[in-house]
Amino acid sequence: MNTNKRQLDLKQKVSRAAIDFIKPYILDNNFFIGIGTGSTVDLFIDELAVFRSNIGGAVASSERTRLKLLSCGIRVLDLNDVSSLPFYIDGADEIDRSLCMIKGGGGALTREKIISSVSDKFICIADESKLVEHLGSFPLPIEVIPMAINSVSRRIASLGGKSILRDGFITDNGNSIIDVYNLRIQNQLNLEKEINNFPGVVTNGLFAINRADVLILATEMGIQLIRRS
Repeated sequence: MNTNKRQLDLKQKVSRAAIDFIKPYILDNNFFIGIGTGSTVDLFIDELAVFRSNIGGAVASSERTRLKLLSCGIRVLDLNDVSSLPFYIDGADEIDRSLCMIKGGGGALTREKIISSVSDKFICIADESKLVEHLGSFPLPIEVIPMAINSVSRRIASLGGKSILRDGFITDNGNSIIDVYNLRIQNQLNLEKEINNFPGVVTNGLFAINRADVLILATEMGIQLIRRS
């Protein structure tokens, strides 16, 4: 089996495992859920669609996810119209064993942070290639107001990182993304706060403040469940 086919197989397995994890809640009817963005999440939505009649609605973290949910017959709600979300389901570009993550490869990091912060439980679904000992091999995305691209990039340089503008990409919020390479991440929580305090930064792709509560990980040896300590 080639690498791409093997990874797709793992993504499908973890999507099904996530459904099994939340199925008792879905079967209670009028179930509400927050949904992230990405290729693994797309597969999860396909599995979730089987239970569309039990789902009161979903809150989408991106326009891409909104359209995917609607195509599967799942009602999409604005977060302001929902009083509570028992679960937020999303993937990760990198995740460590403390369940801190780098996210935002798809550019939806701001809405992902907002929805995850108001959900009772953040479940990360990933294949084993995303689990790392130390965050930072994947470039750290930062959503910035366009006029602040250069000023934020200079501040990032002072931290040792190299900022590259994601050319031609505009977020669903109308902002730009800079991807930061070669950044040494020693304290995820402090670095997330520090970068978020740079004027012009909407948010960055470190998820340490709102790290995952549960990681459902698909490996060649089967599904692993890692809970936040």
